[in-house]
Amino acid sequence: MFESLLIANRGEIARRIIKTANKLGIRTVAVHSEADADLPYVKEADESVHIGPADPALSYRNVDAILTAAEQTGAAAIHPGYGFGSENPDFARAVTAAGLIWVGPGPDAIAAMGDKINARNIMAAAGVPVAPGTGEPVADAEAATARAAEIGYPVMVKAAAGGGGMGMAVADDAEALPKVLAQIQGVAERLFGSGDVLIERFYPRVRHIEVQILGLADGRVLTLGERECSVQRRNQKLVEETPSPALDPELRARFLDAARRAGEAVSYQNAGTVEFLLDADTRDFFFLEMNTRLQVEHPITETVYGVDLVAAQLKVAAGEDPKINDPAPAGHAIEFRVNAEDPKRFLPGPGVITEWTEPQGRGVRVDSGYARGNTVPRFYDSLMAKLIVSGPDRATAIERARAALSEFAIAGPKQNLPFFLELLDNEEFTGGTYDTGIVGRMR
Repeated sequence: MFESLLIANRGEIARRIIKTANKLGIRTVAVHSEADADLPYVKEADESVHIGPADPALSYRNVDAILTAAEQTGAAAIHPGYGFGSENPDFARAVTAAGLIWVGPGPDAIAAMGDKINARNIMAAAGVPVAPGTGEPVADAEAATARAAEIGYPVMVKAAAGGGGMGMAVADDAEALPKVLAQIQGVAERLFGSGDVLIERFYPRVRHIEVQILGLADGRVLTLGERECSVQRRNQKLVEETPSPALDPELRARFLDAARRAGEAVSYQNAGTVEFLLDADTRDFFFLEMNTRLQVEHPITETVYGVDLVAAQLKVAAGEDPKINDPAPAGHAIEFRVNAEDPKRFLPGPGVITEWTEPQGRGVRVDSGYARGNTVPRFYDSLMAKLIVSGPDRATAIERARAALSEFAIAGPKQNLPFFLELLDNEEFTGGTYDTGIVGRMR
């Protein structure tokens, strides 16, 4: 195991990684922008380095600044967390070229899965189910209309290089398609530097289900169950749970087998997640994308499977066997993303935290990035903390969640805790029959 680790991230995930590194006796180095100098993770690391102004392009995405910080502090490895540079193959290559250890999959796997068209074609060749769609970029409105007629409306137009729920929109018919195509091509070029888009069949009633994988140095790809991620706003997740209330043992086995095939198709090593859409009516499921990093919602898998995924990441990166061999799940866990946003329209509301009281109790875990007196800045994702609640069964987890959400006190920035309490009174959610449209129906 390497002796020192630089965390190229911020907030709760940096704090989460530091916690496990401390347990393993690894010296930690935090990097921070000007806006984050007073956050808890900066103080909890063994050493910290200021790497630039608040603008993430000049700090957390600044590869040269991060590598300079690693050289100055003698860090032997870099953990990218999630977001920022975590799925940038050039960043991974630069880290290894500098003689450092990259805590994540190899750059070739990152690059292969970073392009949705390429990823879709690789998965189809490996026998992983994919939705009807295009296997090459759509050139123009004429080509898009012809292919959409073959696929069948409605269709989803997606940025090939997109991620995080961004760069996608639905076209209901041939009349709407050219406008949607031009819109997404523009968004794709602006956000991702590539105007390439693909078209897939859109399924109005789906559930978003993902599988945690862990690729080992010996070539094996382990699966650690699924996570239900269907509570979303603007295609971005708000609540996740495991196990999914939608899956029976036979369907779960098919999901896990498909995820294992996906990992093996790109010789995957380290932690990753294979995302699928499940048609709520036909029970067919399709590959959506592979996230070549640690997911925000990884704690619910840790809770139910009794593993430390960050420790597993570090051990695999160091060439060690994490000694995880298909552990059996126990109980149920739900994660709530506590964001600095209003609970009705989900618009960001950053600000100074004047009150911060975390809930406690049996089955309650809080992974937070802030404390009272900190400022939630406007420059980054609005995530402040993750509330993870577990129990021996789903009903107990929901009941404990009600109590924990009621005890969580935040003042200053806007926060979405009231939405979660509303969700726990929703019959679709409590009955486990919900799909990705649940938030829209609640609003």
